Amino acid sequence: MKFEETYLNDNILDALYDMHFEDMTPIQERCIPEILDGHDVLGVAQTGTGKTAAYLLPILSMLDDGDYPKDAVNCLIMSPTRELAQQIDQAFQGFSYYMDDISSLPIYGGNDGNRYDQEIKGLKNGADVIIATPGRLLSHQKVGTLDLSRVSFFVLDEADRMLDMGFIDDILAITKHLPSSCQRIMFSATMPGKIRELAVSLLKNPVEVKIAISKPAEKIRQSAFVCYEPQKLRIINHLFKEGNLQRVIIFAGKKDRVKEVARELKKMRIKCAAMHSDLSQSERDEVMYQFKAGMADVLVATDIVSRGIDIDDIAMVINYDVPHDCEDYVHRIGRTARAERDGVAITLVSDRDMLRFNKIEQFLDKTIEKNPMPEGVGEGPIYQMAERKSSGCGRGRGHGRGRGRKGHGGKDRGRGAKGKQHSKAS
Repeated sequence: MKFEETYLNDNILDALYDMHFEDMTPIQERCIPEILDGHDVLGVAQTGTGKTAAYLLPILSMLDDGDYPKDAVNCLIMSPTRELAQQIDQAFQGFSYYMDDISSLPIYGGNDGNRYDQEIKGLKNGADVIIATPGRLLSHQKVGTLDLSRVSFFVLDEADRMLDMGFIDDILAITKHLPSSCQRIMFSATMPGKIRELAVSLLKNPVEVKIAISKPAEKIRQSAFVCYEPQKLRIINHLFKEGNLQRVIIFAGKKDRVKEVARELKKMRIKCAAMHSDLSQSERDEVMYQFKAGMADVLVATDIVSRGIDIDDIAMVINYDVPHDCEDYVHRIGRTARAERDGVAITLVSDRDMLRFNKIEQFLDKTIEKNPMPEGVGEGPIYQMAERKSSGCGRGRGHGRGRGRKGHGGKDRGRGAKGKQHSKAS
């Protein structure tokens, strides 16, 4: 389906035409008409499926067409991290290129006092769209510089990451100040029970749109070590002694394991940095800067960085723990083999995690190669295959209705064949 088959307004369509965006992704095709029709929406989709445009485009179109107050916050978009907030703001700048009267204000921590003063000034003057991290937004709310009483649109992006990072209570505190008439939109890559409960409490009769998980790129060479928990650090030690590994991300399920692995690598004199929820925003920014700049060869992290981090040269991903969901596995190993590069993904499967790894293999419809245990590490457990059945990885279809109106009757934009490309908004 093409963007012109919806009733997005002319200014949005002009910007999309200039950016060579013509065809919608599945999440956009199913969410945009529902949001334009005023429904609350619950979207379940991976990063990289175009979900930012799925909510930004219809909201901007309605803000541009409607009679919304100029001295109020009209749309609040919540992001779990500063990096994602910046990406959303960049997308806003492109999509709103022909909207001179629509303004945005990013609000996130890790900045100096001048930035905070600019945020206060922007809030006083009224910003149509605020893109904020929870902690910084709450600080404005507590000192009385933020009024959410006239917000018309509320978006909670990457809700599962909000849960992982401990922000759910902050989100609930923020949403108490929203008017009951506010249209609410929530996106999550996974749908654990707590996120489902959050959706029930925040959304009113939402249209649910679920997009099947994409399989990992074929260029990723996947393998696993089947081991006992105490053998994992010795396997890590072996991997780094065997090769001069650089541009590596090691994912661990808990922050204590992140710290433990980072300590082990530092004993080996490997330049590494650790990313976990105990760090402040400024400390996280410094860790990401060190890794992106090549000052650290290895990043050891929880799932904080499994989605939404734009690094194209990761050579290897190591799963120190088997992820809880198939979606998390796909997100983690998807950090490698980007921008036409090859990549390697290695998972350490303990005897307690075999069933979980079985489900991942069933979802992928493939048996992942099991590596022989390194010399001196000892024998590992025998890998047990579960009876083959439904993976339970959330591959069901959603229930979006997709009522787009064909032909919006807008101005003639002179869109001929010249220069037209079949691209998709991200």
